[in-house]
Amino acid sequence: MDDLERGADPEGTGEEEALDAYSRVVVAVAENLTPRVAALRIPGRRGESAGSAVVLSAEGHLVTNAHVVGDAQRGEAAFSDGTSSGFEVVGRDRLSDLAVIRAVRAIPGPPTFGDADRLRVGSLVVAVGNPLGLAGTVTAGVVSALGRSMPARGRTTARLIEDVIQTDASLNPGNSGGALADSRGRVVGINTAVAGVGVGLAVPVNSTTDRIIYSLLHDGVVRRAYLGLVTAPEPLSPAWAEKTGRRTALRVADVVRGSPADVAGLRPGDSVLAVNGSALADAQSLQRLLLDDAIGARIEITVLRNGALVDVVAEPTELEDQ
Repeated sequence: MDDLERGADPEGTGEEEALDAYSRVVVAVAENLTPRVAALRIPGRRGESAGSAVVLSAEGHLVTNAHVVGDAQRGEAAFSDGTSSGFEVVGRDRLSDLAVIRAVRAIPGPPTFGDADRLRVGSLVVAVGNPLGLAGTVTAGVVSALGRSMPARGRTTARLIEDVIQTDASLNPGNSGGALADSRGRVVGINTAVAGVGVGLAVPVNSTTDRIIYSLLHDGVVRRAYLGLVTAPEPLSPAWAEKTGRRTALRVADVVRGSPADVAGLRPGDSVLAVNGSALADAQSLQRLLLDDAIGARIEITVLRNGALVDVVAEPTELEDQ
C-alpha cells in the first residue's frame, strides 16, 4: 500500500509540522509548570480544592488569588508529585485579587516569571492549574485581548483591576490562582476568572503587580494612594491630538466630595493629560502612580478644561481598605 492509500497528505506536510511544533511547545510548558502549581485546600470547605497557586520563591512562597484564600489564615497545598504542606497566608490584596502564602515544609522550586507587558494579541499562552492536587490541568490558546478591566471589591472599596489578560484558553473554577504562561514557559499571569464559555481572565505579571507582590511578601498589605477620581479614557479632538502628540486622555466622570481631588479643584468634565509631567493614556496609567510612595506627596495634574490647559496640585491620602 502506497503513502496515499495510507491516508498520507503530501500537500499537508507544512500544516502537520506546524501542529507538531504547537504540541511540542504546549507539552514543554506543561511539563515545566505542572510540578510548580499546587492545589489549595482551605479548612471548612468540605475538603474540596479552593483553587490553585504558583510557587513564587525558593523560600516556599506561593502566589494565588485573594478570592481563593478568602479570609482564611492557613490551609494545605498539594502538588502533582505527591508533595504536600500546610501553608500560612502572608498577605492578601482584594483590590488586585492577589495573595501570597508560605508553605511550612519544603516544596518544589519556582518557575521563571515573565512580563505580561510584552504579550501581543495572538500570542500563544498556556494555562496550568491544579484543581485536584493529583494531576495538573492544562489548556492552551491565544491572547484574545489585552488591557481589559475587571471589577474587584475590598471590604469597603471597589475598583477596577486594570491590564487584565483575556485568553481563549479554557479555565475551570479550580484553576483560579494557577499560572498563565507564554510559549517559553514564563509565568505572565495568574488566572483569576472564567468570563464565559471559552473566555478566561488573568491578572498580569508586570511591574505593577511585582510591586504589589513585593508589598505582600514584606508587609502583608498593599498601601495605596487615594485621589477620589472616577475616570474613563476618551479620544482627544484632532486639534488637541496634534498639539499634544497624543490621541487619548482620561475624562473625569465624577469627583468624590471631600476627596483630595475635590480639594485640589478637579471637576467632572476635566480631561487628565499628565501627572508630574508624565503623559497618561489610560486609567491603568493613573493607577500605577497611586501606590505607597504617592501617599501624602504633592502631585501636579495637568488637565484640559474648557479648551485650556490647567495645572492643579493634589495630595493623595492613604486608601483605607483591608
